[in-house]
Amino acid sequence: MTRKLFTLALLSSTVIGGAAAAEDVTLTIESWRNDDLALWQDKIIPAFEAANPGIKLKFTPSAPAEYNAVLNSKLDAGSAGDLITCRPFDASLGLYDKGQLADLSDLDAMGSFSNVAKSAWQTDDGSATFCVPIASVIHGFIYNKDAFAELGVNVPETEDEFFAALEKIKEDGNYVPLAMGTNDQWEAATMGYNNIGPNYWKGEEGRLALIAGEQKLTDDQWVAPYETLSKWGAYMGDGYEAQTYPDSQNIFTLGRAAIYPAGSWEISGFNTQADFAMGAFKPPVKAAGDTCYISDHTDIAVGLNAASPNAEAAKTFLNWVGSAEFASIYANALPGFFSLSNHEVAMEDPLAQEFVSWRGECESTIRSTYQILSRGTPNLENETWGASVAAIKGTKAAADLGADLQEGLASWYEPQK
Repeated sequence: MTRKLFTLALLSSTVIGGAAAAEDVTLTIESWRNDDLALWQDKIIPAFEAANPGIKLKFTPSAPAEYNAVLNSKLDAGSAGDLITCRPFDASLGLYDKGQLADLSDLDAMGSFSNVAKSAWQTDDGSATFCVPIASVIHGFIYNKDAFAELGVNVPETEDEFFAALEKIKEDGNYVPLAMGTNDQWEAATMGYNNIGPNYWKGEEGRLALIAGEQKLTDDQWVAPYETLSKWGAYMGDGYEAQTYPDSQNIFTLGRAAIYPAGSWEISGFNTQADFAMGAFKPPVKAAGDTCYISDHTDIAVGLNAASPNAEAAKTFLNWVGSAEFASIYANALPGFFSLSNHEVAMEDPLAQEFVSWRGECESTIRSTYQILSRGTPNLENETWGASVAAIKGTKAAADLGADLQEGLASWYEPQK
């Protein structure tokens, strides 16, 4: 009898233990950031799992260029992971509209993010938010501190000071003043027009007015940045027209250029390649004392597969993404990708800290062409590439570029007709 009771007890404990093990949930995360695999495996996953026993994470990235197609196929087939890393704006909005991303508007984590931070993953009317923001990239200028010290160049704060610095560097002749080319086109718009432009159209004020049809691309605040870009070509070095994006990176990190019009995503790579001290300065304002605006562009978020059988566990993770712990881990492991949350994050990298400090000094906005305005043909984002190149090369007047862009936008976008 005693032996029989012991056997029953043993069987009972085995069943209970098996039930406990069966309760463990494994959440699979889809992503295009295959460069981040070590970060997830070594830092993010261990931190989350330690605080949330019973929930396991599996990070399964695809190649960046293939991600959209691979993800769409998996979602259509019902084989996608529980958590979906979200690109900004229309690609993710399309998934939500198809019912493949869940509405996360009521998630507690959303209280950690501003409206600007959430704007890349919301419906056009802002009524639903379907991804939890993770990180943004900030635009400005990275400079060679050694070159500035050698030439006695001060960090510019106004446009006049900026061009005076460029002229001084050019006159010396030992450094290319601005390391940027126009061969690949997108840099001219991303690190040129949408870098300096927010100071002209007053960030979100102008961007939202353009979407509403209350401002036009022929207005002074939208044309003037092209006039400023038209002055850049004289400082970009011989042959800049054929210079590619990797060429520009190499010219700067090899110490041959003094200033690099930048996105903060360059920080990690530049830290490993440059053997000189670097600093950063924000886009110069027109006049001392003017309000400054920075492009603090929403880049990456994470959402919930609406068909996930593990929605509650997934929401536990998504709420953690809104925490100070996650923000600190992510931002310091990938300097230059800044937390979009309202939490104060101490940056360990001094160059990253310089970039992110501008949030406390300036108004933040996102790239002017990314929300709504590039859905039609001609695509305003791509047209802005060409216009920015034309401005730098001096092949077309700024006013004419604005007129061309306005005509294209008005041809398909109702509020601008």
